[in-house]
Amino acid sequence: MDGSEQEDRTSRRAVYLLPNFVTTLALFSGFYSVVASLNGEFGKAAAAILVAVLFDTLDGRIARLTRTASLFGTQYDSLSDLFSFGAAPALLMYTAVLKPLGRFGWLGAFLYLACGALRLARFNVQAQKVGEEHFTGLPIPAAASIIASGLILMLSGGVKSDMMRFAMIPGIYILSFLMISTVPYPSPKQVVLPNKRAFHVLAGLVLILVLVASYPALFIFSFFMTYAILGPLLGGWILRKLGVVDVEEMESFMLDDEDILEDNGEEVVAHNGSKRE
Repeated sequence: MDGSEQEDRTSRRAVYLLPNFVTTLALFSGFYSVVASLNGEFGKAAAAILVAVLFDTLDGRIARLTRTASLFGTQYDSLSDLFSFGAAPALLMYTAVLKPLGRFGWLGAFLYLACGALRLARFNVQAQKVGEEHFTGLPIPAAASIIASGLILMLSGGVKSDMMRFAMIPGIYILSFLMISTVPYPSPKQVVLPNKRAFHVLAGLVLILVLVASYPALFIFSFFMTYAILGPLLGGWILRKLGVVDVEEMESFMLDDEDILEDNGEEVVAHNGSKRE
């Protein structure tokens, strides 16, 4: 092997490691959030979850841009999401808000974690069959962003503490339901920026940047809350406008054997010799 081939292989290995390294940063942020929650530093814990959302957004973009998407990366990303956007927000909500409720408090936190795990498992199965042009159910990073930004607003005094605390208690149950629901949510991949209005788009992005810099927690909370609410109200209509076909065929997820025992689209023969239907 000459020097140029070895150099090319080394560079390709570095490119493949990049998205997984970013996923590791998201996992680290989720772990830091758990540590901060245990130490009673709820503001830092919530901020760490939002940082994890940022890294989670970047790792997928990097994988697609460098054409290094892989099955390993997909599974690793899902495990990272379950911890950073499932376990970390559940623990944060329990320690900061739900603990005084006793059994109902930790059961609510567990419900959120369990629904997040079901949401990710369903996504992994459906993405192989129908692609990722849209989401079935509220994405778990969006649910975690609502919890984290809402808690930051409560701690910073952006809204009345008692009002936000009262809203967040039933909110975690609503978010849990939305994650495992069949409500269609548009994917950011379906948003195409018009070339003819590039200047207006740039001006809009500058305005959004100013708003984010001025009131980051309020903007993040309002954005993801609007996204969560518009799904049940206008999700199907938005998908049709974006050109996503067969919205009506998004039926309830059934955990049948063919969803798991599948090999290149063919039925897998069970150990007893009979086919699963």
